[in-house]
Amino acid sequence: MYIRSENDYIDSILPRVKTFFDKSETEYDILGKKVTGYRDPDAPSTWIRSVADTLRAYKYWKKDLKGVVEIFAETQSSQGWLFDYFTTSPEKVPCERENWVKFVRVPNEADVEFRFIKAVYQVWQATGDDEWLLKMLPAMEKAINYVLTDPLRWDKKTGLVKRPYTIDTWDFDYTAGRHPWLNFQITDNTYWGIMHGDNSGYYEAFCLLSKIYEGLGNRSKSNQWSSFARKFRSRANNICFNGRFYTHHVPIVPVKIEGVDVSEQLSLSNPMDINRGLATHQMAVSILKEYQNRRTRGKAFAEWFSIDPPFPAGIFGDDRIIEGAYCNGGIMPLVGGELARAAFEHGMEGYGVDILKRYSELTSNGQSFLWYFPDGRHATLETSTSPDASPYDTWGGSSMLYALVEGLAGVVDTGKLFESVNLSPRWIAADSEKAEVVCGYEASGKTFEYKFEHDKSSRQIILKIQSPSKIYLHLLLPPGSRAKSLSINGRSAKFENKSVYSSRYVDAICNLRKKGELRIKY
Repeated sequence: MYIRSENDYIDSILPRVKTFFDKSETEYDILGKKVTGYRDPDAPSTWIRSVADTLRAYKYWKKDLKGVVEIFAETQSSQGWLFDYFTTSPEKVPCERENWVKFVRVPNEADVEFRFIKAVYQVWQATGDDEWLLKMLPAMEKAINYVLTDPLRWDKKTGLVKRPYTIDTWDFDYTAGRHPWLNFQITDNTYWGIMHGDNSGYYEAFCLLSKIYEGLGNRSKSNQWSSFARKFRSRANNICFNGRFYTHHVPIVPVKIEGVDVSEQLSLSNPMDINRGLATHQMAVSILKEYQNRRTRGKAFAEWFSIDPPFPAGIFGDDRIIEGAYCNGGIMPLVGGELARAAFEHGMEGYGVDILKRYSELTSNGQSFLWYFPDGRHATLETSTSPDASPYDTWGGSSMLYALVEGLAGVVDTGKLFESVNLSPRWIAADSEKAEVVCGYEASGKTFEYKFEHDKSSRQIILKIQSPSKIYLHLLLPPGSRAKSLSINGRSAKFENKSVYSSRYVDAICNLRKKGELRIKY
């Protein structure tokens, strides 16, 4: 896999992120089953949430994708819930020394099951193994049914997924001082609420189940999940979107926290809500503008906030959770990558390029951390509740690579093995007149390749596609221009000019049974 353009800062991202993964690779022996995975950026463990997100990167180069995901399926409870993470290393050094095999489920977490479904889908996407997918399907259905029926996860009144009052997707909740340290347990005094990020994750999971069943030929099940997803999306947007962005915590149990305007809190799942498909285009534009506005008027070195404004220091039970630290206002590349991906998709391509450039500059020393203080200082063991702050952040790195591959390079596999591809090259936004992209799945050997050339003198764009696929072309044009003609291998083809926010695109559908050359004149 490689991406080459005329910009060094862009071309450096893929190899640098790959290095972060290489340095984070870990081998586990789970009662005789040996698997390799990637440790969490702030703990020597493997979390399903990290697996689901980082697969967006390592599915391209890692051969064994199934092993880690199977561990979570094999340890699923009879009720359907899954463990958050597993580890074979001591976590709380020096007080913990045991090198046992340890599995943990944090009761507060409501997002585990949708992340498992996303992980399974991506493994299937890269391997194309229908038989394996069928084997995993009962675990996926069991997980989703648990969330939709268990009173600790499902709120019947709103018809949405609920959770305790945590900071977005993080696992400790607000107790109003009733617990002496960080609290991870559900109690009779839990401040329940709706968190938008959980619900965008489940919306995407419902859509993936619909796609999976359609691919397996079960049209009835596919329609059932797609219909459920549409109604769920409507409820979530009506309850969680405040007109500018998604409200961080919509209370079920009334709660008031002094010292912060909770109505203004912009939390990290907002750009993820866009990329998971929960937000409409108008909502997406509003959210992106909100981040841009906060960058302009704020003092942080980047607008990739975990939450802004943060909560008062220490109210969650640990004095290190101060304003601007960790998930309480820390700056996260994880958020930046999601923002960039959303910007590319919703007509703010220049903003997406700018984020990638800033990330390239931030990591030019060969290091990247899960979070930074707003003044640019990175996380350390002393400043975080995390047991280990790795300088090789795979979570944030995968997010940025996701933006690069699917956003700027514009290669989105809509099924499996690149059989159907949404192709949206946006190199014009990066002032790249030439680019070469090769995406491949090491697990199956399937690839998708193209070369891009923008000839300004003849006012045409040439795409040379090396891989047979059904392609849905959505090509970014120079500002203010419109496509006048489109040809495929020398033959005129149908096309449409489209506008996305302030950007101009040309759209076309082409079935390539072999290599193809597309020429777009504008």
